[in-house]
Amino acid sequence: MKAQEVVDTTNTQVVDDDMDFIIADSLDKAKSTSNIKPKRQKRDWNTWKPDVKRALWLSVVLPGAGQIYNHKYWKLPIFYGGVVGCVYAMTWNNNMYRDYSQAYMDLVDNNPSTQSYNQFLHLGNKITPENKARYEEIFRKRKDRYRRWRDLSVFSLIGVYALSIIDAYVDASLSDFDISKDLSMHIQPTIINNQLNSSPLSSGAIGLQCSLNF
Repeated sequence: MKAQEVVDTTNTQVVDDDMDFIIADSLDKAKSTSNIKPKRQKRDWNTWKPDVKRALWLSVVLPGAGQIYNHKYWKLPIFYGGVVGCVYAMTWNNNMYRDYSQAYMDLVDNNPSTQSYNQFLHLGNKITPENKARYEEIFRKRKDRYRRWRDLSVFSLIGVYALSIIDAYVDASLSDFDISKDLSMHIQPTIINNQLNSSPLSSGAIGLQCSLNF
């Protein structure tokens, strides 16, 4: 009886070890399976539609980003060219405005040591008491002109920025607009019956019929 009990205990232990091995192997497989990331499906660009809000906010944050998101890359040189042109005009007009403002102030302060206005005079010309009033008017008008042009450059830059936002928004909104070849309009002659006379010859008239297929 003792020998039989020993044999049974050994068999039970072997079975337990096998069960532990199977459970551990199952856990390892489950862990390895959970670590495997599912494959990301590729986006079908033929059926992709841009999100209107995302295109709008991208354009607000960075001019031209909405056009990139909408895949309208050919519009980027237009907007960036407008931005560069407006910035250059704003900088140049601002520098000219400051120079003429300083020249005008030096001309009216009656201080002989401040003569920055001489750089704007033609060769051989000098400011004398007789022509001083005329030159004061010239410098005043020029500084006002360059200030106005500088302000217009700022407004133009804002306009280009706003136009890029509007273009990105409209472009994304019309991305699903049907422009297929099925859109067509047919015009053909037809007989119009006004049903005012019992005679079909008297009540009929020749006209044009338009039909739009979409």
